[in-house]
Amino acid sequence: MDKQRVKGAIDQVVGSTKSHIGNLTGDTKTQVEGAVQQVKGKVETAVGKLKDGVRYADADLEAQHKADRDA
Repeated sequence: MDKQRVKGAIDQVVGSTKSHIGNLTGDTKTQVEGAVQQVKGKVETAVGKLKDGVRYADADLEAQHKADRDA
């Protein structure tokens, strides 16, 4: 699993918490910061998933080429 996926998940949780705290306290700045951090986390998670997909696809191609050479 790509490190960026983990970081993204953490940012989403922290952002959600900040947003909820902002809602409870009526602090608009904290609400916005939380929402922005959640979006940042979602983007990081998506990029991490993309990296994982590329990595797995590359490994599959490598295995396929090796099988073709061995055949």
